[in-house]
Parts: sequence; structure tokens; C-alpha cells
Amino acid sequence: MLDLWQYEFMQRALIAAICTGLAAPAIGTYLVQRRLALLGDGIGHVALTGVAVGLLTGWAPLTSAVILAAAGAIGIELLRAYGKTSGDVALALMFYGGIAGGVFLTAQAGESAATLNTYLFGSITTLSPGDLRDVAILSALVVAVAVGLAPQLFAICQDEDQSRVSGVPARMYGVLIAGLAAITVTVSMRTVGLLLASALMVVPVATAQQLSRSFRTTFVLATLLGVVASIAGVAVSFEAATPPGPTIVLLALAGFVVTAPVGALLAWRRTRSAPFETAESTEHDLAEQHPHEHGPGCGHPAVQHSDHLDYVHDGHRHAPHGQHYDEH
Repeated sequence: MLDLWQYEFMQRALIAAICTGLAAPAIGTYLVQRRLALLGDGIGHVALTGVAVGLLTGWAPLTSAVILAAAGAIGIELLRAYGKTSGDVALALMFYGGIAGGVFLTAQAGESAATLNTYLFGSITTLSPGDLRDVAILSALVVAVAVGLAPQLFAICQDEDQSRVSGVPARMYGVLIAGLAAITVTVSMRTVGLLLASALMVVPVATAQQLSRSFRTTFVLATLLGVVASIAGVAVSFEAATPPGPTIVLLALAGFVVTAPVGALLAWRRTRSAPFETAESTEHDLAEQHPHEHGPGCGHPAVQHSDHLDYVHDGHRHAPHGQHYDEH
């Protein structure tokens, strides 16, 4: 492991891996909460067209990829919100159009398939100091927004309608999440590649969810797992001469395989020790007095109950309902 630091290109690779390992699960946590885990795949395909535009016009591929990926992600969010096209159909359109446009424009630019592969599957060991600077800046932006606006983003991920009623600009934050996802995918294209970027956004989050039911703990644990998988992937690829991107993703998947049985055991134990959290009854009684205001970050466990959230408080479960709280 110490041999890695003897080479400047490996130093840059490790730093980029840490940046990507932090940023990808940070925004991926919100995508998983919104049940948009495949959005990263669609963005990756559109970003490929952005790369091809850069190769054709002489722009920096990262810049053109960020612009087109952000436009595609925001377009999907708006289609999902206002259009008649369902989310999965809109994603399919991104898949097909993005990959076809990327291959077509790359050929027009006179580039080979090998050039395309460096963006599809990553080429972390070829990062220049300028590339590393861009990756670090964009990753820091994603993490800062994901942490700084955590209460608002969590609220719309859990219950968009309730957030809108409460005065939260849910549509704006939904577009923001889509834009951050686009930035994250383009940041990841030089580490794990456009086709595998979504895996690094989703797999650490799925692994963290096996061990925690708290959003905050899941968020922190997912970012830690992302960093560990990224650093370990770079180290293993250096020692075993394997492709870094696929190695990182396979290690992340191995973490999920290991923790899945643990998650099943913890869920079984929670069911036996706290049966009221399983929501056997779907009805609530009106709480006569309830001065405490529940919501993201209030400190009380949130429990999914049918189509809304209950908050465990004083041995009861309280559910926000308009201007009052129900309990059971």
C-alpha cells in the first residue's frame, strides 16, 4: 500500500477516489430515498453524448458532459412532474438516446472506441493535475449541498406532497437533486466510468441501509463505505493489475453481499423487540395535545407507515396530519 505513494499518478488516483467515494453516495442517498436509483444510469448515457460533443468541438469533455448531463437530468425531473411520460419511459429514452448520440458523435470526431472506453469504464490513473482539481471542486460542491440542505432534501424524498403543503419548494429541490446527480456522474466518469457511476451512487447506500434505519446514519455510513470501496479498489487494481473502475464497484458489491444477512437479522430482531414499529394498525387517534413539532432532524425515529411517516415519541407513534398530529 505504501508503494502507491511513490508514484504521482497513483497519488492523484487515490485523491480522486476519495472525492468520488464521498460525493457519489452522498447524492445517491437521496436518489434511493426517492426511488430513483436508476436515474444515474440515464444521466451517464446522456453524459456520454456530452463527452462526444466535447471531442467533436474541442471543448473540455468534462465541461460539455456536465452541461448535457445536467440538462438531461433536469428534463427527466420536469417530465416526471409535469409530463404524461412515466419515469421509467423517460429514463429509457435517456438510455437509448444518450448512448446512440455518444457513439455517433464520437465517430464523427474521428476518435476510436478506445477513447470512448476511457469514459465508459473510467481511467483514474491517467488523471492530470487539472482533472484532479476539477474532480475535487465538483465533489466538494456536491457534498456541501447534500449536507447543508439535508433537512429540505430529506423532506421531499420522504413525502413530497407533505413537504409542499408545509411550504417547502419541493419542485425546486427535486430539480436540485437531479442537477447534483448529473454533476456526480460526470465527476465519476474518470474514476469508475459513466456506465458504473450509478453503482457507486447506489450500492454503498443499499449496504448502509442493511445496518441502519436512520437517514442520518445511513448517509454517513454510505459515504464511509464509498470511500473505503474506492480506496481499496485503487489499491487492489494497482497490486493485481485489474481495471480500477470495475474493481471499485465489485468491492462495493461484496460489501453489500456481506451485510445483507446481517440486515435481515437486525430487521427480525427489531420486529420482535419493538412490535409497535411494524404498524399492525393503519388507523390513528387524534392527539389532544402535542407541543413538539416532528420532522426531519427532530431527533425522534421516523417509521414508514403506509404512504406516510410516523415519528416514535414517548412510546407512541405520531403522524403529522395538517395542523395536528395523529397517534396510535
